[in-house]
Amino acid sequence: MLQIRRSEERGVANHGWLQSRHTFSFGSYHDPKHTGFGPLLVINEDQVLGGQGFGTHGHRDMEIISYVLNGALEHKDSMGTGSVLHYGDVQRMSAGNGVRHSEFNHSPSEQVHFLQIWIQPNQTGIPPSYEEKHFTPESKQGRLRLIASNDGRDGSVLIHQNAAIYATIMAAGDHLKHELAEGRIAYVHVIRGDVTVNGTPLKDGDALKITAETLVTLQDAYEAEVLVFDLPA
Repeated sequence: MLQIRRSEERGVANHGWLQSRHTFSFGSYHDPKHTGFGPLLVINEDQVLGGQGFGTHGHRDMEIISYVLNGALEHKDSMGTGSVLHYGDVQRMSAGNGVRHSEFNHSPSEQVHFLQIWIQPNQTGIPPSYEEKHFTPESKQGRLRLIASNDGRDGSVLIHQNAAIYATIMAAGDHLKHELAEGRIAYVHVIRGDVTVNGTPLKDGDALKITAETLVTLQDAYEAEVLVFDLPA
């Protein structure tokens, strides 16, 4: 079964310094039809003005993944971790039994554009931890590059959930397939460009929920960058 989530149907938050689109219910935006998909709870597309950001705040028992699209995202946390993320960088923070952090636009003038993804862990109360990896455009070109997994295989960041996230950059003529094991579901989020997923044309910001299927197919792309989530049902 396929269910389309159109970009323009997402929740909107406009705080002046922050423009955000919410794929799932988040903050003051609530849609009972879109409260998550399996353990995938949040995909926020955030654009933050220069010199602005999210002040120090806390999290517990959540896998938080940042995928930077443009600009520079500065991170600081109560574990003593500090870093500046750019395009191609993927950050994973396991909040565990409690962590406090801040996220700011590192540039005083240029906007930062990134996806913030929350996945519910299958372990609670663990010590918080942090990891980041860089994935070059070449490593994602015309293939599904694993960027997050439950065992850190193939150089991916490790998340505490039986889930996998793949990223790809596709051009015309690329045709990709991903098999889904029994009891698995998939969520495909189009970051930018156009692509047809399981026969469904999608554009930037669109997404597709895939259940009761054995295969995810991506083709007919135009300058597309896409995330594929392989999730437990």
